[in-house]
Amino acid sequence: MLERRHAMSNLRLHEIISSSLKKREKLQNRETSLIRLIDGQGDNLDGHILESYGKGWLISTSGSNLRSDVREILSSYEKPLYWKRLDQHQKESPIHLCGEELPEFFSGLENGLRCRLSFKSGYSQGIFIDQRNNREALRKMVKPGQTVLNTFAYTGFFSIAAAVAGAVTSSLDLSQVYLDWTRENFLLNGIDPTNHYFCKGDTFHWLRRFAKQNRRFDYIILDPPTFSRDDRGKTFRVEKNYGQLFELASACLSPEGKILACTNFRGINVSEFMKQLKGAHLKVSPMPEDFTDTPYLKSVWATFR
Repeated sequence: MLERRHAMSNLRLHEIISSSLKKREKLQNRETSLIRLIDGQGDNLDGHILESYGKGWLISTSGSNLRSDVREILSSYEKPLYWKRLDQHQKESPIHLCGEELPEFFSGLENGLRCRLSFKSGYSQGIFIDQRNNREALRKMVKPGQTVLNTFAYTGFFSIAAAVAGAVTSSLDLSQVYLDWTRENFLLNGIDPTNHYFCKGDTFHWLRRFAKQNRRFDYIILDPPTFSRDDRGKTFRVEKNYGQLFELASACLSPEGKILACTNFRGINVSEFMKQLKGAHLKVSPMPEDFTDTPYLKSVWATFR
């Protein structure tokens, strides 16, 4: 009886995984290889997230261990497979489980744009897949010669999307490592990074500086971490300080410009988030269709006319 229950459970698990992969077949094509394949509870596999990074798969778990039956089934697909614990305190690089071990850096595709990726460079792999629709929307909005400020830029893929459309971009981040990674992403897509700007430092500092210089941007991307602390010990919390950040960014926006305001903080809903975006006309942007669990990412396009 126990063996029969185990066999039925294993069959059900096979069905869940194969169904999730099949649902997303149309999303993977010659233009896009970076998608979420299994989205936890939204795909009836609570605590497990599977993502395709082109050449390899990454399974992430909220627990400290990966179920052996899940590992066995995923291994049968013969893709390079890596595992990561969703632990913001440890922030470990993924562990190689099976299949070909990938080089330190490789590339994936999002809407025809190439992204430099890594499973050996820390907790994040080089791109946040949940922003795919927002990057494509920005790419369609911007016109040649317009200016885009990408704050908290990470590896700069919003900048890449805008630059491909002809915009002049400014990528702002605290980390020189990620600014250099951004330059590599420009080169991967045949864009000369010397035609764009790279600013190292605190976003609050730079926004005040831009305002004093009367420097204005047609588009501003605001996607800060949920919590951060600057070199003076001052803290930023999304639920308390996003309004101040949004106000500073608004002072650097061209009259007809737009701000993309985002947060992945699960502690507030979209209505509570929008209350911090004062004085603007707001339009909510939904998450990509491969994200079927609770929509944690709040994205709002803000205009002032």
